[in-house]
Amino acid sequence: MGLRSFFKRRPAAAGETAVSPAVIDPAAQDPLTPAQLAELQEAWEEFTQAVKGTGATSFHACSRDGKRWEEDPATVRALAATLRDIRAEDTPPESGPAR
Repeated sequence: MGLRSFFKRRPAAAGETAVSPAVIDPAAQDPLTPAQLAELQEAWEEFTQAVKGTGATSFHACSRDGKRWEEDPATVRALAATLRDIRAEDTPPESGPAR
């Protein structure tokens, strides 16, 4: 069995359904409330500060469930925390006072 046959698509068996990612229609989503918009803006400010601290020049992310990650404050904050953790790992520890 070669690698080519491993990645080859096979027809679905009888009774088997194809799995497709969830697609959410943006028009079907409820608009954000003012409180949600404020929370989202705060999350984006945190994210912007985290990006500035890393010196990143570009960023790409996607979601698995079809929702826009840019509109979810929890996701934006989680990405900001990830960037801060990466920065912390890349920063060499400061040397203490000489003894």
